[in-house]
Order: sequence, then structure tokens, then C-alpha cells
Amino acid sequence: MLRALIRTPAAYFSYGRRFVHSSTAPLIKGTGLYGFDHLKTPKGFQRMVDDAIERSNELVNHIAGMPSAPEIIKAMDEISDTYLNSNPSLYHAIIRAEQNHHMLTEEAARAAHHLRIDLEKGGIHLSPEKLDRVNRLNIDILQLCREFNENIISDPGHVDIFPASRIPKKLHHLTKPIYRASSLASKRSTGLDSNLKERGLRVMTEPNTLCSILQLTPDAEVRRLAYIRGNSAPRANLVVLDKLLSARHEFSEIMGYKSYAEFALKENMASSPEVVLSFLRDMSEMVRPKAEEEFKKILDFKRAETGQSVKGLEPWDEPYFTRMMKSSAHNLDFSVVASYFSLPQCIEGLKVLAGSLFDVKFREIPLGPGESWHPDVLKLSLHHPDEGDLGYLYLDLKSRKDKHPICAHFAIKGGRKISDTEYYAWDYRVLRTFAKHYSTGDPIPENLVKSLQGAKNMFAATELQRQVFYALIDQALHASQPSSVEDTISIVADLKREHTSWKHVEGTHWHTRFSHLVTYGAGYYSYLYAKCFAATIWKKMFQEDPLSLAAGSALRSKFLQHGGAKDPTIILNDLVGNRVVRNQNGGIIPGITSLGEEMKLFDES
Repeated sequence: MLRALIRTPAAYFSYGRRFVHSSTAPLIKGTGLYGFDHLKTPKGFQRMVDDAIERSNELVNHIAGMPSAPEIIKAMDEISDTYLNSNPSLYHAIIRAEQNHHMLTEEAARAAHHLRIDLEKGGIHLSPEKLDRVNRLNIDILQLCREFNENIISDPGHVDIFPASRIPKKLHHLTKPIYRASSLASKRSTGLDSNLKERGLRVMTEPNTLCSILQLTPDAEVRRLAYIRGNSAPRANLVVLDKLLSARHEFSEIMGYKSYAEFALKENMASSPEVVLSFLRDMSEMVRPKAEEEFKKILDFKRAETGQSVKGLEPWDEPYFTRMMKSSAHNLDFSVVASYFSLPQCIEGLKVLAGSLFDVKFREIPLGPGESWHPDVLKLSLHHPDEGDLGYLYLDLKSRKDKHPICAHFAIKGGRKISDTEYYAWDYRVLRTFAKHYSTGDPIPENLVKSLQGAKNMFAATELQRQVFYALIDQALHASQPSSVEDTISIVADLKREHTSWKHVEGTHWHTRFSHLVTYGAGYYSYLYAKCFAATIWKKMFQEDPLSLAAGSALRSKFLQHGGAKDPTIILNDLVGNRVVRNQNGGIIPGITSLGEEMKLFDES
């Protein structure tokens, strides 16, 4: 519950540093970054941390005096707004408060339990020798995670293609021209001919460029070369991942767990790797028949297109032929689609949803001097007619040089009250309210939305199967300590053969650029977990009327407003009934039926 808050000062420092590039930045008049008065220069981040530590030390001294259980929880909650130290006095106070749970409200008792668990996950309950080793392992793990992600950026791989004509001209902007001696030069004797050079293109196989090459290049050999190179870089991450898995495994053993997966899942709804694996296997079995059917359709299409007696599909065939099949079936021109989703209209859509579902208004408000890090940033307030301003949203939506390339969001300030001292993007009923042509103002045509929906649903089973495969990799690698780099590659290859229809290409190791392995660590399954919950909530609450104020109000009051203060199983059952979750082997997993029905995975006969 409080894990994100534990890192609050460091988070402020690292996120802020991304936007303030110069340590000699001039003093900003008026307010500071994000509205924090201290953040007028980079040095303000350190002052914010120092102030947080000073206030937290006051609270630590208060807690160390062992006040009443409610006072302990109240003070700990205030510390969690700014800073949470691995202080034995705090730990013993939390244990005392938890033991005196009869003096606490249900919410406070739950907070006490999770505070203790969070502290113990840092090893505070261990002997000094074990705690020292755990701290050193945590440092190693952080460094290895950073190295893994840096390698993905610094070594994306590349492939050189000759002649340049083998790559479609519309992709040339993604490449770099290169030259080599022409093969004609060696066959001719004149000095002029000997200087002939052949033009080629160097393709950097980072994920976005690789995706474009695989989707849009007719030359199968070019696709093959790009696929193999892109999925065998960065090679250095084979060793980095091996070290990371080893460090996480040792860490979990010191903490008293059989594996890192067991450590990571202990306090989650699923509660254990066995429950997660059961969920993933159920998903795999549910999706397999439809995914195999889609695989056969792609193969048949390839045979029809190539006019050859091909034996099977290669992994580099999937993006190319599925894109052709979607375009052929639905006649989509994505430039036309984009004309209905200008940035102002998308923001308007956000306002429509907020107003319709929660009776709140997003208002664009001016930024104070120095409040943002770039002129493109928009600030919106979320205003409720009875409750006033609920919070603020900073939107930095335009690309620019040196900006972080990944879509992300960061919590700048928590939503806890302090003392005074994705379905909507695809539903025409929603889209017609804001998706309007940038020049004519005409609403998006319903038949265009239907084409988009049709293209989205094509090969949905194949994509879902891929996500199950990714989640199984994450679980398998964190369920034990792989004995070697080769063992890790073998685990990934075996899972691909077992749970998909696609081949593993020898020499490739796609997982070395799968950054979720380091950021989630046995938690990637949660994407599918949440997808199942979302499908049930949509079906039971919003499918009939996606803009229902009554349904939106119920979502807010029964689900969103509780945060971590209430058991998630109780919250979900209260919201949509007991079909949304089921108990299994001591853990909770979502019902998968609604998602299966939505994706038409079941036989309708």
C-alpha cells in the first residue's frame, strides 16, 4: 500500500532532475516546479528532502515514545507522506500497534499490517549480518536493473541492407545511408568504373523501427535479417539478467522464501506463484483454440499471397501478413483515422468522460511562472461542483528532442487527505462525443469506428496468447535460479513451443530486451489479471450505457475512493458481485469468462 510513498523524496529528485537540466539554472520568480515553492532551482530538490527528513525525525521521536496504537498509526501515516525510514523504533512501534488492533479502526489495522510488511520487505527484522547482505544485494539489484535498461538503449542492434531498394521508400527516414564497392566495379577495367559504389541502408533494430520494418517490408529476407538481429541484441544482457536473477534469488532466500516469485507475490491478491501459474494456464487453454485458428488463417493468406507451396510460418511473417489482412478486410487508412483525433479533441474526450461518469469538470488553468518544465505543458484542474478541486493534472504530450520516449505517468503528490495544520477508446457512443475532424468538425463516421473495431479484434487471440507467454516467462525466470545463460534461453524457448504456435529461432534471445523483467519481477501477469477484472466491470456496469453517471458514481464510491484502505476482494465483490473473483489454493484470481466472451474465444454454436 505504501511502497510507492516510501520512495517519495528520491522520486521527486529523480523526476525533477529529468526536467531541470542545468545545475546553474537561474532563480525562478513566482512559484516553483509543480507548484512547490522550494523547486525554483535544482538545489530545491535537496531542500525538499531535508525538510521531509527533519519533519520525519520529529515523528520518529514521537513514535519511539510508544504512544497509543491510533497515535502510532496516525504518525506513521504522516511519515508515509514524505519519508519512511528503516528505523527499528518504528518497526517495534508498528508491531505494538498491530498487536493492539482492538484499539484501531478496520482501516487503521489494515494500514498497520501493511506498514509492518513493507518494513519487513526491506529486511528490518533480520539479524545485522543478514540485513547487511540484503542491503548490498538491493544495491546490486538496482545497478543491474539500470544496466539492463541502459544496454537496451545503447545496443539496439543493426542490420545493413543492400541495395537500398529492398526497403520501401516510406521507411527510408528510419534508416541511415551506407555505401560499399559496387559488384560491377570489379568486372570493369576503367578507373571511373572502379569508383562505383552501391548504396544501401543501415537499419537500427530498436523496437519501434523493427516493428515498422517487419510490418511494411515485402522482402522476406530483409524481414528475417531484421528479426534475428533485433531479437539477439543486446547480447550483454544475457549475463546481466543471469546476475540479476541470481541476486534476486539469494535475496529471497535470506528473506525466508523459496524463490523471488514467492517473495514478490506473498501479499498480493494471488498470494503465490502456484496461483498465478494456475491463472496463466487457464488463460493459455482458453485462448489456444482461437489462436491456432488465427495461425492457420495467416498461413493460408501467406500461401495465397506468395503463390508458393510454403511449409509454414516464420516469426517474421506475422507482423507483415496480419497487417495486410487487416487492411484488406477493413480498408483502413490510418491517416484518415488520425484526422479525427487531434490533441485538442482527445483532451475534450477526457473532459466528456470525467463529466459524464463522475460529474466533474476538467478545466485548463494557467501555469504560474516556473511551475512547469516546458511551455508545451498543460495544467488541468479536476473540479467537483460540491467537493471543489479534487486535484491537478500536468500533461506533456508533444514529442521533442531529448524527451523520454516512453509513454508514462508519475504521481507528483499523493491523494491522501492531510490535516489542516480502455474500453472507452473503442466505443462509438463515446467517440462520437469528441472525435471530430480537425478541419471540418464532422464527427467520426460510425462505419470507420466499426472498421477500427474489426481490425482490433482480428488476431486478438494471438496477441492475448503472446501476453500469456510473456507472463509465463516472467514467472518461470523468477520461480527458481536458472543455472546458466543457456538455461534461461532454453526456458524461454520451451515456453514458446508449449504455449504458442510460433517457432523459436535459434540464436535469438528476445527476453534480453524485455525491460518488464527488471521493472516488474514476477509481476507481469498483473496486466492480464487487470484485463480480466476490467472486462467483467465493463460488461456488468458500462456495456449498456458507457456514459452512465450512476455507474460512474458507483465506480468512484465503491472502488476508486478506497485506494489501499480496504481489501480488494471486498471492493470488487461490492462493485460487481462475486463473479469477478474466485478463490483458488489460498489466493484470489479473476474470473476469465467475461474476457473470453468479449474476445469471442468460446464456441457460439
